[in-house]
Amino acid sequence: MDAIRNTVLEAWMTEHGYSSNSLADAVNRAVEQLTGRVGGLDGSSVRAWKAGRVAWPKSATRTALEDVTGLPAVALGFVPRGRPSPTPAPSHQEEHDMKRRTLVGGIAAAAAAAAAPGTASPRRIGMSDVNRLNKRFAEIIASDHRHGGQPGIEERAAALADEALNLQNAGSATQRVRSSLYASGAAFRSSAMWAAIDGRRYDVAKAHMREAQSLAEMSGDQAIKFRIWSHAGTMYRHMGRPADACAANDVARNLHLTRRDPLFASLGLARQGAIHGTAQNRTDTRRAFEQAQDAMLRADPADHRPVWLLAFYDQAELDSLALSAYLSLGDYPTAEYHAHRCLASLRPHMVRSRAITTTRLAHALLAQGAAEAATATAMKVPADAATRHARVSRMRQEFGAALRATAPRSTTVQTWTEHTTTWRTAA
Repeated sequence: MDAIRNTVLEAWMTEHGYSSNSLADAVNRAVEQLTGRVGGLDGSSVRAWKAGRVAWPKSATRTALEDVTGLPAVALGFVPRGRPSPTPAPSHQEEHDMKRRTLVGGIAAAAAAAAAPGTASPRRIGMSDVNRLNKRFAEIIASDHRHGGQPGIEERAAALADEALNLQNAGSATQRVRSSLYASGAAFRSSAMWAAIDGRRYDVAKAHMREAQSLAEMSGDQAIKFRIWSHAGTMYRHMGRPADACAANDVARNLHLTRRDPLFASLGLARQGAIHGTAQNRTDTRRAFEQAQDAMLRADPADHRPVWLLAFYDQAELDSLALSAYLSLGDYPTAEYHAHRCLASLRPHMVRSRAITTTRLAHALLAQGAAEAATATAMKVPADAATRHARVSRMRQEFGAALRATAPRSTTVQTWTEHTTTWRTAA
């Protein structure tokens, strides 16, 4: 007998925006949560379900699919072994009569429901609600790259996280939608955490981190778990606590995700290299960046990745982290090399990153005795970034102190003093 196509599963996938590949990925993640081992499904597996060639998936796969959809397998059109197969498809005339009866019956049922008091159905929360929140999240990410570290960005991200949580209680939803809402809430809260780190508000950042970690665990989303722990490593590095930074970053690097996607592995290694630089581990720093570069070259640009990763991690960011590490080690020629590479490939919208890199390049030049070139470089940072961004402002103050210590009575110091007076007035 020919296989009977599973039109119920097809309809569910269409309604919830799943392709064969994306449903396979979701079920694989659910299998991993159930068994500790990544599932082995791919798009062809799901197509076999839809075509009816697999009428009853294996136990672990079936349980994972039910977790993703929030429905029992039989409600998705699957038929347990030993039960008779569905009857053959009706003829064209029978199908026409069935649709007419269904339509008439549906109208009558709707009218009865409308007439009955207090029987309104609860709101159905869907992926369109999640996508709407994520679109607003993308706007926050863009603002962060322009300005960074601002309390307003932190507040907007935190408010969006609260909105995602409120949606959990606003109506019914599938397991997939609920997991996506928790993942979005964790992503929003981690952006609030990053804004606080960037603005050097570390106690506030820790509070955001704890909330983000809780939401990430409920979501089961490895990408957002990676982001939060990787941010934690960066936070502790900025706080001068390399041991804690290394431990937090190791949590991110040990997730299965880094073995599946070389780009996540590359970011974890690059941030590890920056931590080793802070800890004055020269050999480990060099090895980490070599491995990070190799992993980046192996990453497939066409692979699907979250918006927050695609928005910032590329060759320029890898060089930026290397610049920071080699400055910490006092290897100023290597730091200068990475600064130039970073500035050459930075995307136009990365305003904050350009200000930080330019300031770090000025430090590298000054440490090599090129006071005039260093000052000219530092003066390229826009006044807005110099005064509004906490990290840039602090680095420029440190540059001024180092310049005065290096050439206390030179015209270069006078030029710098006049310049800083001008941008303070302009701000």
